[in-house]
Amino acid sequence: MIMEELIQKCEEKMHKAIDSYAKHLNTVRTGRANPNLLDRIEIDYYGAMTPVNQIASIQVVEGRTLVIKPYDVSTLKGIEKAINASDLGLPPQNDGTVIRVSVPQLTEETRKSYCKEVSKFAEEAKVNIRNIRREYNDMLKKDKTISEDNQKDLLDKIQKLTEKMTKEIDEVASKKEKEIMTI
Repeated sequence: MIMEELIQKCEEKMHKAIDSYAKHLNTVRTGRANPNLLDRIEIDYYGAMTPVNQIASIQVVEGRTLVIKPYDVSTLKGIEKAINASDLGLPPQNDGTVIRVSVPQLTEETRKSYCKEVSKFAEEAKVNIRNIRREYNDMLKKDKTISEDNQKDLLDKIQKLTEKMTKEIDEVASKKEKEIMTI
């Protein structure tokens, strides 16, 4: 395998891990209504588990309320049950045509607990990045066709890439924590 290609694949894999982390952070409440809060919620739609955002339009009204309008009214009860069963802790209000979910202001204690959650997710993302580093380092060490000098250079490049990605995770986490703590 060509060395630049190996580094490129490693970088792509690390970027995917960071993208996954950033997507997961979108589901953490910030005190403002955000359609991404419902990203992890799925309902049984004709035998297939389907994300709510694929079977309904989700809009933010007045900054604190999510309005979910299903394309098929028969899914209304299923969406309501899924939201109740989720870990959001937000009660849905079904009026027969749409579901409203009010996002209350966060207390200081709740904000701090969400920041801890963000830190925990950041640490998990860093572990994923380090696991990718280890995977590629092991791959390099097993490859006997690479000279010792080239191997050392590649290991250094992977380490620098790991440090860069870890810093990126810290920046994403700090931005989210700032968003959570902003009233």
